[in-house]
Amino acid sequence: MKSYIFPGQGAQFVGMGKDLYEQSEQARQLFEQANDILGFRITDVMFEGTVEDLKETKVTQPAIFLHSVILAKVLGHDFQPDMVAGHSLGEFSALVAAGALSFEDGLKLVAARANAMQKACELQPSTMAAILGLDDFTVEDVCHQVTDVVVPANYNCPGQLVISGSIAGIDAACEKLLAAGAKRAMKLNVGGAFHSPLMEAARVELEAAIVRTEIKAPVCPIYQNIDAKPYTDPELIKKNLIAQLTGPVRWTQTVIHMLEGGATSFTEVGPGNVLQGLVKKVSREVATASATIPQ
Repeated sequence: MKSYIFPGQGAQFVGMGKDLYEQSEQARQLFEQANDILGFRITDVMFEGTVEDLKETKVTQPAIFLHSVILAKVLGHDFQPDMVAGHSLGEFSALVAAGALSFEDGLKLVAARANAMQKACELQPSTMAAILGLDDFTVEDVCHQVTDVVVPANYNCPGQLVISGSIAGIDAACEKLLAAGAKRAMKLNVGGAFHSPLMEAARVELEAAIVRTEIKAPVCPIYQNIDAKPYTDPELIKKNLIAQLTGPVRWTQTVIHMLEGGATSFTEVGPGNVLQGLVKKVSREVATASATIPQ
């Protein structure tokens, strides 16, 4: 069974999507439509902007979404998923690719999400850190011990869990986790504490937008971040999308459940190959690939 996976923030690079724009008339039309919807030429930033320009949350999220979704559309009949999943932001890309969300509605939601998250980041200084070389239970236990806000945010693969919270909370947790035997506790260069209670203001703002948006049943199950389970019911999909902003990304569990559901290959649709690496950490045997433009 074919599974398609969609990356989240951090996969961006300067020049992303330019080959799509140049090689496909369909892609060109969708990129230009996106420029109109967003009210600025995001293609200029994607193709020729600086690394700094591309790192802004309000640019990064729509840029990665566009690269993933437009690539899936250009694949045409080659895109035949039996199941899909996306890492954080990638969940929105997966929903559009699987026909649950229209291109326009998906882009508007992603832009609203990015702006809401940017605002929430500015409300309180906060950050994230990658913890390497410890089991999930130990990381969860240490987070519970810290009095400042700090929670497990991204269960990326066995031995790699990203935590999220206030700067004081992250500092305290990193110190304790290194003492508990972590190989590394590495602060990430991000604007705030994504997938933590500190995103509550953004969750409230995004909830209003999601409630107003039509979501249909996808062509195949989507394994959602909040509990790593497969869904096709539009109302449950909406509920899970809303919960995702303040809840963890259970990627390790998602890959395990997709394998249990019969996945025999994972194709990453969008910039980079980070998710393929995480899949391989869960199962070395399973086939992984990057989606490429049909020649």
